[in-house]
Amino acid sequence: MSYADPAPRQPLQWLRRLALAVLVLASTALGVATMFRILYDGGLGILQAAVLGLFAITFGWIALAFWTALIGFVISLARRDPLTLARQAPPAIAALASRTALVMPIYNEDPARALGGLEATCHDLLASTDQDLHDRVEAFVLSDTRDDAIAADERRHVAALRQRLAGRLALHYRRRADNAGRKAGNLAEFCRRWGRRYDYLVVLDADSVMGGRSLLQMITTMQREPQLGLLQTVPIPIRQHTLFGRFTQFAAALYSPMLAAGQAFWQGDCANYWGHNAILRTRAFMAHCGLPRLSGRPPLGGEILSHDFVEAALLRRDGWRVRLDVGIQASFEELPGNLLDYARRDRRWTQGNLQHLRLLAASGLHPISRLHFAMGALAYLSSLLWVLMLGLSSADAMLNALSRERFFSDTYQLFPDWPLDTSAMVMPLLALTAAMLLLPKLFGLLLALWQTPAAFGGRWRLIASALLEMLHAILIAPLMMAFHSAFVIGILVGSSVGWDPQTREGRPVAWRQALAHTRAAALLGGAWALAMYQFTPSFFWWLTPVWAGLISAPLLVRLSGSRRLGDGLARLGLLTVPSEVQPAAVLTRLDASHSLPAPADAAGVPPEQPGDMPLQHLGWRRQRPARHRPPLKEPH
Repeated sequence: MSYADPAPRQPLQWLRRLALAVLVLASTALGVATMFRILYDGGLGILQAAVLGLFAITFGWIALAFWTALIGFVISLARRDPLTLARQAPPAIAALASRTALVMPIYNEDPARALGGLEATCHDLLASTDQDLHDRVEAFVLSDTRDDAIAADERRHVAALRQRLAGRLALHYRRRADNAGRKAGNLAEFCRRWGRRYDYLVVLDADSVMGGRSLLQMITTMQREPQLGLLQTVPIPIRQHTLFGRFTQFAAALYSPMLAAGQAFWQGDCANYWGHNAILRTRAFMAHCGLPRLSGRPPLGGEILSHDFVEAALLRRDGWRVRLDVGIQASFEELPGNLLDYARRDRRWTQGNLQHLRLLAASGLHPISRLHFAMGALAYLSSLLWVLMLGLSSADAMLNALSRERFFSDTYQLFPDWPLDTSAMVMPLLALTAAMLLLPKLFGLLLALWQTPAAFGGRWRLIASALLEMLHAILIAPLMMAFHSAFVIGILVGSSVGWDPQTREGRPVAWRQALAHTRAAALLGGAWALAMYQFTPSFFWWLTPVWAGLISAPLLVRLSGSRRLGDGLARLGLLTVPSEVQPAAVLTRLDASHSLPAPADAAGVPPEQPGDMPLQHLGWRRQRPARHRPPLKEPH
């Protein structure tokens, strides 16, 4: 294997991060100063000071997302690589001189769907090269399934697929007797038994589908760059039919590539890992990504749930590069099809991301890795902060409305304290906040209108779809804010999440279920709106998007799982996405795949090559990270 090619240049990476920090801090300072002028009326009370502090955190979060989106828009519009800033070009594919394992951990999944996606991926890989892959790429289904009936079905589907791939690509099946450590433990057990047999691991979820050329590009990049420890692609949702699923699929297809380009621009070789549709350097992963249990009890202690963020940080701590590659296409996944299933997945992610706050002071981590931890936690904490800020602002507005005007605060005061008229500042601040929230969506729309309108059904359908998606995002934002706030509070008071299989296929939501999960939010929204209308009518209108979203929460949840509405919009050509208009070959293969059970069993795994995966230290003790580590010797 040749390691002659250098890693791609990242010109002025320090300046990129400095410029982003200046832009975010300047924007936040402007917003906070304006809010201070609005709140200040001869002094700041406790409520006003609390509102100002919460506003500073949430506005800073919005500013970071806005500037990242703007950077991604400019880079994508210029068709530049976000890392090198050179003209985008299809990644070259070289002959494979390494061994790669495609690993798919599964847990009580639908075997037909999981194996269907793996089959489409394997067939597309075989069709994308003339090279014999039999000794270069192998696939593993790593089962943690607890249900014996599902496990038996898994073995039948694996046996059938193994027959169809016979002589071209090896497929193996392993079911663990003990599923300790969940997905991270599943991968760690595989690495300890077979890790030394493979140079690289491509990690797939049960709903992952990847194009063969994309896999070859990933392997080639790892071969070419010996210091690259992890390469993450941008998974795009596919095969969504419900109303909520189609909105989510459209938004991801329109905005995700642009946002990822902005992230890659300033993250450089310290990107994040999302747990799937990525390739890992096996020896580096084994040497540095053994995860310990956090001290204390769940939910903030115990097993690390969002292990992917931590694994990326540990690789970077030891000098390995971690990159997000936005140029690799044909990377797909599926999503929950209604608001309740989507929220259930977020509940697990909330707990995992809040655990990361305990790792902010871990020794030797790169500052960007710490920023990933903070941003991941803030993605859910910000909802609670918004609720607190809006609640305190409402309370302050009502107190001001109920209190009698006092122009002389002191008995011996000669001149009155005339109240400061801040109405001229409120609307500009609201307009600035709304613009920073909505402009990233406008950037994505403009980019698609300029570059790929046909892939979204044409310009007019694209514009109509984007406007519908914006309205949908505004309506569901208060409900998701309420869900996330409840999740955070539940975790802080000690409620831990279970390990349930993810519901990916679209399903309808009954009225009883919708009301059971949203009744409290709807009642709160109604009471809030009534109180604001009674005491502060002007504040009532400002809060319209919030209380309207909360009051309509049961209806939104009920309609989110509707296939009839989703299919109806599809028939009108709305919410159309590139994977439907110009489907990649692997998606065509997925639709044609039929993993029928076979009488043969799925027994048989390759010879083991055991290796150690030591647990890493995540404490405060200072530890000097390795720099420019020479490449580990690869197995042959």
